[in-house]
Amino acid sequence: MSKPDIGFIGLGLMGSAMVQRLLDCGYGMSVLGNRNRAGVEAAVSRGASEAANGRELAAASDIVMLCMDTSASVEARMFGEDGVITGLKPGAVAIDFGTSLPASTRRIGEAVAAAGATYMDAPLGRTPAHGREGKLNIMCAGDEATFQRIRPVLDDLGENVFHLGALGSGHTIKLINNFYAMTTAAAMAEAFAMSDRTGVSRQALYDVLSAGPNKSGMMDFMKAYAVDGDPKQLAFAVRNAKKDVGYYAAMAEDSGGVSIMSGSTKLALNLAAGGAFGERMVPELVDFFSSLTRQDG
Repeated sequence: MSKPDIGFIGLGLMGSAMVQRLLDCGYGMSVLGNRNRAGVEAAVSRGASEAANGRELAAASDIVMLCMDTSASVEARMFGEDGVITGLKPGAVAIDFGTSLPASTRRIGEAVAAAGATYMDAPLGRTPAHGREGKLNIMCAGDEATFQRIRPVLDDLGENVFHLGALGSGHTIKLINNFYAMTTAAAMAEAFAMSDRTGVSRQALYDVLSAGPNKSGMMDFMKAYAVDGDPKQLAFAVRNAKKDVGYYAAMAEDSGGVSIMSGSTKLALNLAAGGAFGERMVPELVDFFSSLTRQDG
């Protein structure tokens, strides 16, 4: 059976890695970028076609994939006169690999269904390096029959591919995951900064915490910078963390729930991103917390 033609929108670090992997696997590709042309040019140099807009890309594709920064960016590409929805083939599938608001995902899904196609959410875990190797964690949700139909493509991109339920479930679990991860990262950053303030060794703090139930992968990511000076073990920018925790808080409000724990994490990330830390990696929050001093009146 021939491979489906794929249209890919959003060729940042992760998107570019995924496109290169799909090209390795022999898929026909159309691409559409935004700010940075490096990923588009790399794809075109290997035989991909560059589309002028979402409508043109969708018309050439059996599966449309989006890997974008915000729900607003996804909606801008999906809707409108030249949006993806206007060009979708009957029976086509559109997949949002980004971290989006579940309410937006479901709203787009209704519009895609009205156009005779199917929308899936499939946020990602792991790094662009894993994307290049086809070893992502993929948290897919939406129509189960469609999931089974596109599973071979997802398996080319991911080592661990999950089907998590109805449309929006993938984005919901991703936001809960990122809230938990960034809250842990912020707490660990403050802990390392507090060890400096109180005159104890960062290494000694890590040795004690990691010998007990606090031990985690996130702790090791933070330690890689705080003790070893390497911020790229967790190559995730503070501005993206701020967005994701903000989305989590909005999701909690939309659901009628109350999030107490996200408040301090969101405050810390907002302050850090509003200063000099927006483009720095999350482990560098240690420096942000170290910069804070009490202002006595």
